[in-house]
Amino acid sequence: MNWSGYITLASVATIKFMFSAIPGPAMGLNYFETVGSISVGAIVSAAFFYFSSEFFMNRAREKRLKIRLEAEANGLPYAGKKTFSRVNKAIVKLKLRLGKVGICFWAPFFLSVPVGSIVAAKFYGKYSFTFLFILAGIFLNAFLTSFIVYVFV
Repeated sequence: MNWSGYITLASVATIKFMFSAIPGPAMGLNYFETVGSISVGAIVSAAFFYFSSEFFMNRAREKRLKIRLEAEANGLPYAGKKTFSRVNKAIVKLKLRLGKVGICFWAPFFLSVPVGSIVAAKFYGKYSFTFLFILAGIFLNAFLTSFIVYVFV
């Protein structure tokens, strides 16, 4: 058993899941060991950030409020955060186009597991199966990326 390989892949998968299967063959791990390692790392990260996303969103809200109050106390104008920015419009378009399943499957894969889990929790946290969709997306993406790495690399 190559524990250092398992831990390395799981550690990489906690942050950037898309590229975490690439070192698997070089470390001497087989396909299923790679899938298991990156799945465990991504699940741990997704669970932590999904269930603590309310804390991070409240923290960001308090930080914006603090900046606004400091600006008002100093007599400076506060421009605030743009509501209809290009990024916000793109996120809403993506949300409408992909839906709940698409966001839960692909946001942790393409963004990163922490950011994707927080985005999914922000949009769909009130639905009961959201975290299960994130887990299904992690398993699907782990199998696909590992397959691509082991076949083509």
